[in-house]
Amino acid sequence: MTLSTQSSKTKAWLDSLRPKTLPLAFASIVTGSAIASWHNNFKPGIALLALLTAGLLQILSNLANDYGDAVKGSDTETRIGPLRGIQTGVISLSQLRMALIVTVVLTIMSGLSLVIMACEKPSDIIGFLILGVLAMVAAITYTVGNKPYGYMGLGDISVMIFFGWLSVAGSYYLQTGHFDSIVMLLATAVLNINNLRDINNDRLSGKNTLAVRLGAQRARCYHSLLLLTAPLCLALFAMFYLHTLAGWLFILTLPLLLKQAAYVRREISPFSMRPMLEKTVKGALLTNLLFAVGVMLS
Repeated sequence: MTLSTQSSKTKAWLDSLRPKTLPLAFASIVTGSAIASWHNNFKPGIALLALLTAGLLQILSNLANDYGDAVKGSDTETRIGPLRGIQTGVISLSQLRMALIVTVVLTIMSGLSLVIMACEKPSDIIGFLILGVLAMVAAITYTVGNKPYGYMGLGDISVMIFFGWLSVAGSYYLQTGHFDSIVMLLATAVLNINNLRDINNDRLSGKNTLAVRLGAQRARCYHSLLLLTAPLCLALFAMFYLHTLAGWLFILTLPLLLKQAAYVRREISPFSMRPMLEKTVKGALLTNLLFAVGVMLS
């Protein structure tokens, strides 16, 4: 194997793993851990295992997305996003399937370690094992299976639940032993911008994402709603619980979110959405990090 071939294969695998999406998985764990720290219950070992498990679930979702779309033939030459390794032939379907199996095994090992370390009550152990299985099933069946829910426009709900509410509340509960309430919508905004970019190809391929169902214009309005509702939820938390100026640090990202919302509303070409995926990920991470810092300073 030549150096250029090896480099091409490495790049293909990195494109499939999509490390740039990992901040999405980490952001909610950071938020939950920050609130646990605010209650003097931060447990570094549990937080690190939660980060690892969330990252593996994100990778599992990314690989399953590539595999499911490849099997269904959704990734055509009209797709605007970066060419996936399986599209170019650098990665075979069997190799991608094996990568999925390995990631499932690693996710199970990490998740079990997290439950064993964090849970003491039998009810907690059973509950989090069930949630872990559901999260893995959700990650895989987004595009894999006879009736993948991502093709029915239900991906946004799944992301909001598993990479939003459950990630924040779960990481908080594993460290404190009780629940609190907070909402995270920015991970859903990332999925929506991805679907906006591929809206034409998805429509032709029968992949009826929420963006396809809403149509381009309403999907853009929906994206703005997600971007602006997330800081509103954080603002409510800061108002009712933190009572300090430090708790409002996340407001510093509001101009960034407003600028992105305006850009998405203004630019109507799917090609113009290509750079927005990375920008939405960075905006989500920065917002959650500033919120986490504000919580700990409070």
